[in-house]
Amino acid sequence: MSDDQAYGIAAGELRQFIEQFEQLDAEKKDLAERQKELMAEAKARGYDTKVMRKIIALRKRDKDDVAEEEAILEMYKAALGM
Repeated sequence: MSDDQAYGIAAGELRQFIEQFEQLDAEKKDLAERQKELMAEAKARGYDTKVMRKIIALRKRDKDDVAEEEAILEMYKAALGM
């Protein structure tokens, strides 16, 4: 295989990686738009989307970490008379 052939194969593979990445990026933008539309619908139905986003973030986290953070938050609030 000559250097030109090796370069051509590498260039083709590189092009595939780039095109696949671009396709994933387009899909990611589409998903983000769909999430935005979903939240707009929830808001139109009277749901608090700020709170919904907090719940979504909490559901992604480890339950023990969340419990520990909430316990510390309550302790701090009590110390401040809240």
